[in-house]
Amino acid sequence: MDINKIISETKKIDKEYHYFNTIDDSPKKEGNGNLNNVAVSVKDCICVKDMESRAGSKILSTYKPVFDATVIQRIRKEGAVIIGKTAQDAFGFGSFSTNVGKDMKIPLNPFDKERACGGSSGGAAGFTQKSTFKHIALGQSTGGSIVAPASFCGVVGLCPTYGRISRYGLMDYANSLDKIGPIAKTVEEVALMLEIIAGYDEKESTTLNEPVPKYTSYIKKDIKNLKIGIIKEAFGKGIEAELKEKVEEGIKMLEQQGAKIEDISLPLTKKYGVETYYLLAMCEASTNLAKFCGMRYGASEQIKGNFNEYFSNIRSDYFNDESKRRIIIGTFARMAGYRDAYYIKAAKVRAKIIDEYKKAFEKVDLLVSPTMPFVAPRFKEIEKLSPLQNYMADTLTVGPNLAGLPHISVPIGTNKDKMPIGLMLTADHLKEETLIQASSKLEK
Repeated sequence: MDINKIISETKKIDKEYHYFNTIDDSPKKEGNGNLNNVAVSVKDCICVKDMESRAGSKILSTYKPVFDATVIQRIRKEGAVIIGKTAQDAFGFGSFSTNVGKDMKIPLNPFDKERACGGSSGGAAGFTQKSTFKHIALGQSTGGSIVAPASFCGVVGLCPTYGRISRYGLMDYANSLDKIGPIAKTVEEVALMLEIIAGYDEKESTTLNEPVPKYTSYIKKDIKNLKIGIIKEAFGKGIEAELKEKVEEGIKMLEQQGAKIEDISLPLTKKYGVETYYLLAMCEASTNLAKFCGMRYGASEQIKGNFNEYFSNIRSDYFNDESKRRIIIGTFARMAGYRDAYYIKAAKVRAKIIDEYKKAFEKVDLLVSPTMPFVAPRFKEIEKLSPLQNYMADTLTVGPNLAGLPHISVPIGTNKDKMPIGLMLTADHLKEETLIQASSKLEK
């Protein structure tokens, strides 16, 4: 493994495509194991000791954690070399990686520089596609931030069951929704990384104390008689025709290999998923971001006037517009007089959405849909979208994230402009092996 050559290539790619917020000039290999000779990039919201970790925001400028996140500890033991921190929407607030910190550059799609990488793990997915050496990325998802950029960049992204992977050392967006997961060129690489980072962590109370299967043993395993449900609502209005056609071809491939296909309806998730997700996520984000005030972490300035004025000035100057929007909406929805009408009601709807998925999994082993309703959009198209239209881009990915269900995006072809299309499979809780089993059959 030629570290110097890897860093040189990484810098060359980054100069052209802006995939990194930080690159380690002299990364060190510490352990020895299944990630020997593997370079790993880490999303900027995951803490790496002594490496600037900003969650994509200017307000955390100069912040260098004094500890490694649990996932970082585990990959170091297996011989991984951490090459840097990848670009993202600030704090994960976005579907396109265009809501970056005020002093950062927007990552460019590896197939077309005029298009977005997808968000919020855009740098992770874009670099995974462009790198030529053995590389796996660590991404993070709250409402689709692993599978969306994987789809837009033509790579594999797996978002695990909530609690399957420790969140210790992850900078929170929304605690009840955040998950860390791998992005790679192949399903096998994703499965390998999942084996290493999954499992109970005594430092993190939401991790599940459940055995971790040998996920790589499910690669190419027979899918005969596996029951797969086509989510009817995912193929309706708003889905690009070419994209729908390619995903349907993928479903036929699974059927030809022995899978049993049937239609499944998720009307509640379709109707209320986006609204429920954004209410809950913004409420949690508004509390999580309260600690960033220019005193304890990251950016700071000379104090003038009283503390309230200082905090207000720092937060106004260093948070970007989308961060401010989500803080304001989340704070409003939690206020006395509005909490029952918004936050509590959204929590109740979330419970019903989980129940809808559970009933679906009584009939089938997997659910299938497009990952995104369209291919990677051009930046000039994104600029014309209202905030609400931006949020609606997540219509297919918020459901499994609300329910804490594992899901994976696999490249299934391209459209006429040679832009990649992703197919998404969703499994019941702790059934990542079924995702790997079926998705490996779709790889060409």
